[in-house]
Amino acid sequence: MEITSNFVDANGVRTHYLEAGEGPPLVLVHGGGAGADSWGNWKDCFAHFAPHFRVIAPDMIGFGKTDKPSPESYVYDQPGRNRHMADFLDAMGLTGVAIVGNSMGGATAIGVALDRPELLSALVLMGSAGLPIPPKPSPNLAATLHYDFTREGMRRVIVGLTAPGYEPQGEMVEYRYQLLEDEAAKAALEAVNAETRKGTLNYDEERLTTITQPVLVVNGKQDGVSILPRAYRFLELLPNSWGYIVPHCGHWAMIEQTEDFCGAVLRFLGKPAA
Repeated sequence: MEITSNFVDANGVRTHYLEAGEGPPLVLVHGGGAGADSWGNWKDCFAHFAPHFRVIAPDMIGFGKTDKPSPESYVYDQPGRNRHMADFLDAMGLTGVAIVGNSMGGATAIGVALDRPELLSALVLMGSAGLPIPPKPSPNLAATLHYDFTREGMRRVIVGLTAPGYEPQGEMVEYRYQLLEDEAAKAALEAVNAETRKGTLNYDEERLTTITQPVLVVNGKQDGVSILPRAYRFLELLPNSWGYIVPHCGHWAMIEQTEDFCGAVLRFLGKPAA
């Protein structure tokens, strides 16, 4: 399986994405934690999804290899990410795609479903943001909202986002740390975190009830960031939704329990799980 690295102009934003496989499009959207990007979040999932789909994993604006405009001229809020993702799908000539969003990526998938419903056919929300539950950022999220740009700080970020007992490997720590050595990346992350603390990731509950696409809500049982009551509330609000709770798992089901998570997504999308 070959995973290619590519760029496309999404309404003026040079946007990086990874691609592998053939078939109907499946878009994977990473979260917003310190050091997040398409490769770090989804690299282990390509082998599961690419035999069935044309898998496309973009870096959101301000992350990875995608443009990082100065916070002096660009607001790193959720509406901006929604617009960028819709622009990316337009630039790729995609409509009616299945989308998988982790955390902030889930909030972005929701935003596209609300603003441009014709672009999406199905959603998977994994540890998704989008509702103010808990009412304020949890202690597990503190390490990423106040990331200090050190290797030990990155280790704390990973520990906060995973289930108790998860041991981050040095390679993972170093990869995520190096992504934030660039000054533009640092400024973008600080701007993202400032907006996150304002609560701009959240949607009006009444609007969520208007999403008609089928939705799979996935949550780690030990997720201390997107806690189980948030997943249950999504299930109450989204009319065509199913739930899948992953045991022994924190906020990163695609990393902590890759086979279980990918199998659930494949079954939801009507494909055989390995």
